[in-house]
Amino acid sequence: MAVSPLITRLGLALVTLFGVAVIVFCLLRVVPGDPVAMMISPSATPADIAALKARYGLDLGLGAQFMLWLGAVARGDFGTSISLRRDVLELIGERLPATLELAFAALVFGILAGGMLAIFGTLCRRTPLEPVLDFLNGLFLAVPDFVWALALVLLFGVFLPVLPISGRLDPSVPVAFATPFYLLESLARLNLAAVGDLLAHMAMPVLALGLPLAAIIVRTLKEALIEAMLQDYVLLARLKGMSPLRLVVQEALRNAVGPTLTLTGVQFTFMIGGTVIVERIFAYPGLGNMAIDAVINRDLPLIQGIVLTFGALFIAINIATDLIAALLNPRQAHG
Repeated sequence: MAVSPLITRLGLALVTLFGVAVIVFCLLRVVPGDPVAMMISPSATPADIAALKARYGLDLGLGAQFMLWLGAVARGDFGTSISLRRDVLELIGERLPATLELAFAALVFGILAGGMLAIFGTLCRRTPLEPVLDFLNGLFLAVPDFVWALALVLLFGVFLPVLPISGRLDPSVPVAFATPFYLLESLARLNLAAVGDLLAHMAMPVLALGLPLAAIIVRTLKEALIEAMLQDYVLLARLKGMSPLRLVVQEALRNAVGPTLTLTGVQFTFMIGGTVIVERIFAYPGLGNMAIDAVINRDLPLIQGIVLTFGALFIAINIATDLIAALLNPRQAHG
């Protein structure tokens, strides 16, 4: 991707974020309910209510409220949470790392599992095992992540209670973290006890998020591999006596990974959105779980900050996917 198209993409990203800000701001204002009523006592006087509305700018017109909020966001001030009475940016900074670690762990699992199964499915082409693999993959595609989450809770939390069903880290693990990136910090410190406990708590959420992604990768990559196996350079390598596994991995895979990469980037953004429900099911202390609490409490500043954060993540992932695709395929660099 050349410099000029990249600048264009960044400009479009800012426009997109502005559109997201407008939409979420307007939608939250037309939803019935008074956020001030959620945080004030029944004995409050009209003067108390007016003072609280003035504090959060809710006594102004919609246009004035939006400009006031947008100007504050531009300065890095996302406001104060109505329900938690804390700075929104601080709350997001505390919860976002947990969601990112969970999402990237699910991405790694989905890529590894999907890639290996796609290669295996390609090697099983035109064998009795192929329809069985296709049926199982279609089943995994049809089941959404939150259904996997509930099934995993019943399986590994109730019938075979071998994994923790809630939280991020057992309180009994003696560790004091300097950053909110618990897993990365534990790996850097070689704290194997903390790493093991963190991975145990992440296992079921990662499976719930990663299984549908793996199924999508299997279908897309397998089709691309089968098409690549018909190309002349693969046929030539086969004539030279190269084994089927080497043909797939060494010759076909590098040319089949492009379309899969693009689709994986798109699906990864959907998966991050899916963390909202999955985190809630497992009581995982991430940004998605906090988003549900913010909606229940009609915490306007917190909801707006979380939605903008998710929007920025989606845009960043799409740009990163395009950059990686351009590096893998230089012909796209000027596209």
